[in-house]
Amino acid sequence: MKRPLIMMNSLKPKKSLGQNFLINEKYLDELVEAAQIEKEDVVIEVGPGTGNLTKKLCEKAKLVIAIEKDDNLSKSLNQNIGNPNNLEIINKDILEFHPESRQESYKVVGNIPYYLTSHLIRTVLEQWPKPKTIVFTIQKQVAQRILAKPPKTNLLAIFTQYFCEPKIITYISKGNFWPKPRVDSAIIRLTPRDEQRNDTKQLFKFIKAGFSKPRKILISNLVTQLDIDKEQLIKTFQSIGLNPKSRAENLTIEDWQKISRS
Repeated sequence: MKRPLIMMNSLKPKKSLGQNFLINEKYLDELVEAAQIEKEDVVIEVGPGTGNLTKKLCEKAKLVIAIEKDDNLSKSLNQNIGNPNNLEIINKDILEFHPESRQESYKVVGNIPYYLTSHLIRTVLEQWPKPKTIVFTIQKQVAQRILAKPPKTNLLAIFTQYFCEPKIITYISKGNFWPKPRVDSAIIRLTPRDEQRNDTKQLFKFIKAGFSKPRKILISNLVTQLDIDKEQLIKTFQSIGLNPKSRAENLTIEDWQKISRS
């Protein structure tokens, strides 16, 4: 296994921050390649850690904005990778960071903590200005869930696919991280869709209600969660060509949009 040069022998990874550092240079290169970094790109890196990925990003991008919650790692990052002049380090929780003030289009890259995945994807896609691309290392099973289609879809898949075109680039076995996690990972690329999405609030009100109890009949969930007349819902389903006994996992994004509009 090729290992990057930047290692901190005295470092004690913090379980509370989900720190599992990617130490195989092959996959660090694949992360950068998947993001298709060009010389005019601004890159927001989530959780730079010891800087192994950060250094590679700085070699390619116009500017790298590294958001690191860990105080100690944030303070040592610049020195670790040789003080590049195109690196900006922000010591902050990524969920509290907002790039609205930045005018440049940007890309988001990171080897992110597993526990953060769903929340971070929702935050970036709903609250941030639309990035050019998003490339993350996440838990393998979660990556597969994001790509799920009916009849095995789920709330995270519907949400992500509504905003993006997801693609799994490669899988990474757990032995390529330090400390070694319990599960394997995947590099996933999310490419935001060009078209505007304006019906988000109404649409996801229905989707979240529908997935509140995924194994129950969808109409039952909507009646319970949204206080909608059951007979009216049955008529609506029939009018748009949906089986009234469908479960949430059986529906496509287009099906949900039909329900919301109706």
